[in-house]
Amino acid sequence: MSAQPVGVAVVGFGWMGRVHTQAYARVRHHFPELPVVPQLVVVADDVPGRAEEAAEHFGFASAARDWREILDDPRVSAVSIATPNFLHREVGVAMARAGKHIWIEKPVGLTADDARAVAAAVAASGVQSAVGFNYRHAPAVALAREKISGGEIGQVTHARFRLFSDYAASPDGALTWRYERARGGSGVLGDLASHGVDLVRFLLGDVESLVADTAVFITERARPTGATAGHVRIRGGDLGPVENEDYVSALLRLSSGARVVLEASRVAVGEQNNYGFEVHGTDGALFWDFRRMGELGVVGGTARQDEPVETVYVGPGAGMYGAFQPAAATAMGYDDLKVIEARDFLRSVAEGSSYGTEIRDAVRAAVALDAVIASAAGGGWVDVPTV
Repeated sequence: MSAQPVGVAVVGFGWMGRVHTQAYARVRHHFPELPVVPQLVVVADDVPGRAEEAAEHFGFASAARDWREILDDPRVSAVSIATPNFLHREVGVAMARAGKHIWIEKPVGLTADDARAVAAAVAASGVQSAVGFNYRHAPAVALAREKISGGEIGQVTHARFRLFSDYAASPDGALTWRYERARGGSGVLGDLASHGVDLVRFLLGDVESLVADTAVFITERARPTGATAGHVRIRGGDLGPVENEDYVSALLRLSSGARVVLEASRVAVGEQNNYGFEVHGTDGALFWDFRRMGELGVVGGTARQDEPVETVYVGPGAGMYGAFQPAAATAMGYDDLKVIEARDFLRSVAEGSSYGTEIRDAVRAAVALDAVIASAAGGGWVDVPTV
C-alpha cells in the first residue's frame, strides 16, 4: 500500500520552525516504512518577508503573515507550532479545535494552565499531539531507560540532572521575548529545566515533592529595535528589566523514593549545551552527556566499590539509532532527534494512536515547574500534584 500524503503547516519560522521543516523533509529518508508522506503546504510568520523566504527556500506551497489563515485551510491536516511561548496556548487551542493535529514546542505556554488548555482542546477534538522534548529520543537515553527499568543498576537511589548553557551569559544579549514574563514565561525553567523534568520522569518516574531556588543574575538588557531570531547581541539602546529566571536549582523527591538534584542555567559562562545526567543505583550507575550523545557511561559490576566506568558506544540496538547509522560509534546530532519526533508525530496522525511525547507530557512537566516557582517564592517544600 502506498504512503498517503499529509499536508503540514509550520507556524513560526525562527530557528525551531526551520528545524521542524528540515525534519519533515528528512523523515522518510530514515523511516521509509512511514505510512504517510508530509507535504509542506503553508508557512506562517508575522515578521515581514520571513514566511515568503522560507516558502521559497524550503518549498512550501504558500506563505502567510497570519497563522489564522491556516485554520480553515483544507490542505492542512497537521501543524508544527514553533512560536514564542506566549502564543502556544492561543495557537495550539485554535488549531486543535479546527481539527488539526499539532506538534508543539515545549514548554507549551507560560504556565500549567496554558498546557492544560491545549491538552483539553486536543482531547475534545480527538486530534493527535506531539511535544518537543527531544532529548529523551537520544539512543543512549533510550538505552539508559532500558537498563534502569530492567534493574541493571538495582534500585535507583539518587541522580543529578544538569542543563547549563551560555546563550544568555553576555550582558549584550538583547532583551527579546525570552526575558519577559508575559511573553517568555518562567525563563530558564521553561526553556531548559522543562527538558530536565521530562528526562527525570522518562527515566525515573513521577516527582512527588520538591524545594527550589531561582535567581536573575543579569538584571537589565538592551531592547532590540527590530525583529530578532535566536540569541542576538546588541550594544546601546534603552535598557529594560529581565523579568524571569536565569538560574534554577531544585531538590526532587520521587514517588519511587529516589532523590534528584536538578539544576539549569542560561548564564553559565564556559558551558555550551552542557546537558546530561548521572543516575546512581544500589548496583550500578549511568552517565550521559548530550555533547557526547552517542556514549553512555555504565557501572555494573558486583563489587559496588571501586568499580570502573565502562563507555558504551550506542549502536543499532539502542532506540532509533539504526534508522540513521549502520554501526556503533557513528555520531548522531540534534536535528536527528527532531526527525525522530517527526516520525512519531506522523505515525500518530496516520494510525490514530499516540507515539512518543504528547501533550500530557507537557502538562506533567508544567505542573512540576509551577511547583518550582511556588517553592522558590515561598522557600519551602511543595507537593507536585498528580496529573
